Amino acid sequence: MSNSSKRIVIVGGGLAGISTAIALKKQLGFENFTIYEKSASVGGTWRDNTYPGCGSDIPGHWYSLSHEPNPNWSAYFVSQPEILAYWRGLHQKFDLGRHTIYNTAVHSAKWDEQSSKYTLTLHDGDSDQFRETTEADLVVYAIGGFQQPKFPTDIKGIEAFGGNIFHSARWRHDVQLKGKKIGVIGNGCSAAQLIPTITKDPSVQVINFCRTPQWFVPRGNYRYPSFVKWIFAHIPLVMWFYRISLWFKHDISYLAFHKSSGRLLKLVRTAFTFYMKRTAPKQYLDKLIPTYDPGCKRIIVDPHYLESLHRPNVDIEWSPIEEIVPEGIKLQNGKMVPLDVIIFSTGYSIDPVDLRVTGRNGRIMREYFEEQKGPTCFFGSFVPGFPNAGVLLGPNVAAGHASVIFSEETQINFILKLAKMVIEGKIKSFDVKEETTNRYNTWLQSRLSNSVWTQCTSYYQSATTGKIVATFPGPVTLFWWMMRKVNPTDWNFVPDLASEESKKAR
Repeated sequence: MSNSSKRIVIVGGGLAGISTAIALKKQLGFENFTIYEKSASVGGTWRDNTYPGCGSDIPGHWYSLSHEPNPNWSAYFVSQPEILAYWRGLHQKFDLGRHTIYNTAVHSAKWDEQSSKYTLTLHDGDSDQFRETTEADLVVYAIGGFQQPKFPTDIKGIEAFGGNIFHSARWRHDVQLKGKKIGVIGNGCSAAQLIPTITKDPSVQVINFCRTPQWFVPRGNYRYPSFVKWIFAHIPLVMWFYRISLWFKHDISYLAFHKSSGRLLKLVRTAFTFYMKRTAPKQYLDKLIPTYDPGCKRIIVDPHYLESLHRPNVDIEWSPIEEIVPEGIKLQNGKMVPLDVIIFSTGYSIDPVDLRVTGRNGRIMREYFEEQKGPTCFFGSFVPGFPNAGVLLGPNVAAGHASVIFSEETQINFILKLAKMVIEGKIKSFDVKEETTNRYNTWLQSRLSNSVWTQCTSYYQSATTGKIVATFPGPVTLFWWMMRKVNPTDWNFVPDLASEESKKAR
């Protein structure tokens, strides 16, 4: 299959892009693909997020490729440098460097029905100019779920601040924090990781400006002894069974996200509340413990944030922010908080702004999403009217309880089943039927309406319509089961007559 004249383009050199490239080589023996990476190196979100304390809240042995296990993870939960090293190691191991073009973004893609190819317009990051166009028989968008750092639109005066101000996702390593008074805006996962880390230095004073309380669970991290790593590396199937146990342990927790699980929800709330009351300072508990059910927002696997609130150099401020002024932050109650540094830890946009795709009959993907009141795909991967295009970690793929790597592998395996038919010349193109997508998303939204994700505002929802666009309404095992095979009746297939004639001639 390596001699196929077909060409595949992978948009993005993050975890999903690397995974797709490896799958093409290992599963299909296919080499004629190109990864376009807009930055100077690969790694995606783990390249971009380098704030102190950054790490995953999913165990490393499950936050990795099933066919490329790593027996040498240092701990149950691993940090950003170790995760980045793993994925860059895979990029090197499979010689993906020769397939990767750096500092080059795929600005747009336009389908040509006559040739059954996409014409891609490229943008050169070095010159900030649009470069040549190129063609692809199949395009896989691996641009990730978190698109850009998000700043609250209701906080004014950012440009007025006299000190250093930045987002945690674009950490300023040149800014010295020692001896500084720092305002951290936001109290989600990133803030919970960085605050206990930077306040280990008692000269660093932090005021955490919070808006909505979060649910915390104990982290329970531990390091793997050398003999355990040796067992993982040398005794067959031990690491595989360990990974399976992590899968089961996490996937069963989905039950707590369903409204019908009344007793279980009550039990979970009681357990979480007990942990928070036992760990956090008593004077903060009335504001810290949420009123919404656990899971409505992403649950924080506590990286010692609650413990750090006992430190004399850490404080919480719940009063709403009026504006940012040159000296610091002015609150709506009139209080003025002087600061040296302001760090926004306010999450990310999940709006796929880089999906500038024109499909069959001039259909524009973003316009289709607007018609659907938010990003909408079949299996979070395919959009009707956009042949030979796949999206990884698209709408309603992520899980609030499980590894996105597992879900992305499931998507990739499905995409490769379709791609193989194109590569082998059995079909020229495929695209999902509109009625298939509508039926799937009706089922999807019906299940989501009975989930805890409807009870509060979070990044799981469209910022404009409130439609839940991020999460899958079930265990990832169900997602895998639904995508285990291609149902031909769900698809529009265009046969490759030229390829068939060529084979007959031979």
